[in-house]
Amino acid sequence: VQLQASGGGSAQTGGSLRLSCAASGLRLDQYSIGWFRQVSGKEREGVSCMSGSDDGTHYLESVKGRLTISRDVDNSVFYLQMNSLKPEDTAVYYCAADPRSWASSALRDAMNYAYWGQGTEVTVSS
Repeated sequence: VQLQASGGGSAQTGGSLRLSCAASGLRLDQYSIGWFRQVSGKEREGVSCMSGSDDGTHYLESVKGRLTISRDVDNSVFYLQMNSLKPEDTAVYYCAADPRSWASSALRDAMNYAYWGQGTEVTVSS
């Protein structure tokens, strides 16, 4: 399994970015997938995740209504659409996947993901 993240960059407050994660060696509808972010000195946190089995999505409270996870199973790519960006969204973002079907309470736990892409940096200026 390999994951390749792209799409990071700079945006102003209120702007938008779309992150992509190209996946190989797996079927996205058979894996839990997610986007995580990390700020230097802090733990990696689950931003948005999707269950492979039932398409259920789960979000960090602070991003609900602004960030949306989606997937294209046929092309093996999943996305994070980021709208209404805030300076506190500034972080390195990572995509991740795991073959296990996690309960919703565990889906955003970084410890439950076996495969990771490299980070892509997002900077939001005020």
